[in-house]
Amino acid sequence: MTTAIEHFTTRLTFETDVSDVHAALPDLVVVDSRGAQAWAQGHLPAAVHLPTADIAARAKGLIPLDADVVTYCWGPGCNGATRAALEFVKLGYKVREMLGGFEYWVREGFEFETSTGRQRRPADELTAPRWAVNCDC
Repeated sequence: MTTAIEHFTTRLTFETDVSDVHAALPDLVVVDSRGAQAWAQGHLPAAVHLPTADIAARAKGLIPLDADVVTYCWGPGCNGATRAALEFVKLGYKVREMLGGFEYWVREGFEFETSTGRQRRPADELTAPRWAVNCDC
């Protein structure tokens, strides 16, 4: 039982989900670790665009070391946010990975930004109930 408690506590220390990120804004620095084309297709409105390959060279100039950083990438089938989080940890940042990535941000009905402005899609009832902002879990 102790091992399981440690495991799940550790996961909650280093992972978060889109609903929790949405609820915690603007107290987080949310980092989109994808490339320029993906960023242009859509991103969280408050996100900082910092591709993983640029984190080591640019993070300290853009993000305070004491910031609560959350990384995201495309979605649950991509480990780009994990790689980005690792780069931030190497620099001494406190960081968590946003599970579900951009895909689940959009699927849960949260506002996102593109080159044409802010948009929102209806919540996908397979990922979030349409009648609530969160799943009450």
